[in-house]
Amino acid sequence: MSPFVKICGLRTAADVATAVGAGADAVGFIFARSPRQVDAETARELAEAASGVLTVGVFKDMPPAEVRTVAAAAGVRAVQLHGDYSKDAFTEVADPAWQLIRAVPYSAPDLRVGAYGEDLLLVDAPRGGSGESWDYHLVAGLSGPWLLAGGLTPDTVAGAWRTTGAWGVDVSSGVESSRGVKDAALITRFVAAAKG
Repeated sequence: MSPFVKICGLRTAADVATAVGAGADAVGFIFARSPRQVDAETARELAEAASGVLTVGVFKDMPPAEVRTVAAAAGVRAVQLHGDYSKDAFTEVADPAWQLIRAVPYSAPDLRVGAYGEDLLLVDAPRGGSGESWDYHLVAGLSGPWLLAGGLTPDTVAGAWRTTGAWGVDVSSGVESSRGVKDAALITRFVAAAKG
């Protein structure tokens, strides 16, 4: 069985079309401060073009009430919370309109899927979203629907996935030609390598 593949940090219709066409299962739109940041209106347009895949809004350091407002305006079908969000914050953000994804570093104290009421767990490098690789053996054997992130590229994704047995994989900087600029060929190669 091949992994669930999420391409994150998309900002243009062309990037979304490439990811969907390559066979990605999810696309992510970043609302946190980042070179990849988009606003809710742009994300809604991109999400509407991403038919058949899970659309994910990525949030960090934003109050739960604001997360809910932006997610609803963007029309995403999943909300990914990065950083120091409490269980109460996840409860506050939870909504039948979207799935919840908890994104944490591999050193987080609780790596059980669903520990904060989330549907999916994303395990990343210590600095989430940095694109830094790390020792993936540290999370080999985690169970449930969880995504491996951090330092993955078209050349490393297959090996990292086999090492960890992750349910899925997530990439952003590993498919960029420069910071914040996606590369269509790298996106296509990444999905093919992961699914192959």
